[in-house]
Amino acid sequence: MESSGHKHNGRQKLATGRLMGKVAVVTGGARGIGGAAATLMAENGAHVIVADVLDDAGASLAKSIGGLFIHCDVSKESDVESAVQLALSWKGRLDIVFNNAGTIDNGRSVTSLEMENVATIIDVNVKGVIHGLKHAARAMISAGNGGSIICSSSSAALMGGLASHAYTLTKGAILAVTKSAACELGVYRIRVNCVSPHGIPSEMLVKAYRDHLGKPDMTVEEVSNKIVDGGSLLHGRCGSLDDIAQAVLFLASDEAGFITGHNLVLDGGYTTSKVNMSFIYRDK
Repeated sequence: MESSGHKHNGRQKLATGRLMGKVAVVTGGARGIGGAAATLMAENGAHVIVADVLDDAGASLAKSIGGLFIHCDVSKESDVESAVQLALSWKGRLDIVFNNAGTIDNGRSVTSLEMENVATIIDVNVKGVIHGLKHAARAMISAGNGGSIICSSSSAALMGGLASHAYTLTKGAILAVTKSAACELGVYRIRVNCVSPHGIPSEMLVKAYRDHLGKPDMTVEEVSNKIVDGGSLLHGRCGSLDDIAQAVLFLASDEAGFITGHNLVLDGGYTTSKVNMSFIYRDK
């Protein structure tokens, strides 16, 4: 297949056909990281099902990439099962599931946590991933062709103080169940991996910054600048949606065929060191 150029998030890249003919389900696929990943998968030859609660945005994106949309609240097991079944009825197979859907809260002191709120975060972020793992694994085991399941965790699972308690505990749980599932499913050649982004100015994070700082008119550029000020080892740069999509594409592809149980951290080195010590290595 000849490669063709595409613009995504302002960056030129080549569609290489790395997922040619594969069938993927992306939860939370209507926008943000999920939308970027769904688009990149389609550009690389995959048939993509966009599963989301955002009906208009999801349907529009699915149409634009030649895929299908299904309304999917990942906290409901039946919705996730329906998304998997749609893939099987559409193309007769399922090769990739990106368990990306998630939610965030504004956070409270651990002394005043509202347990209903904690339960809601767990329902989406943890149960949603488990639903995806369960039904993806069932379909892939039955087909006998292996597959790739990718889950979204976060740098918040690696360092304290980056997000609310409820969000942090869910992202830690995702890391754990990814490793556990990888141990079971490897015998079926099903790979299970995580991506852990840090400070990606998605719609969800931008809204969280606006709410936390009480600045509803804060622009995406202003949020990005805040993230950059927070530090990474890559001077003046924060991560982009495309950075995460490219990582998901890699883990979904055969190029990552010997990688399972892995957490791919996408943080510009943020979690590597408490302080950027690059000044030590500069010539005096």
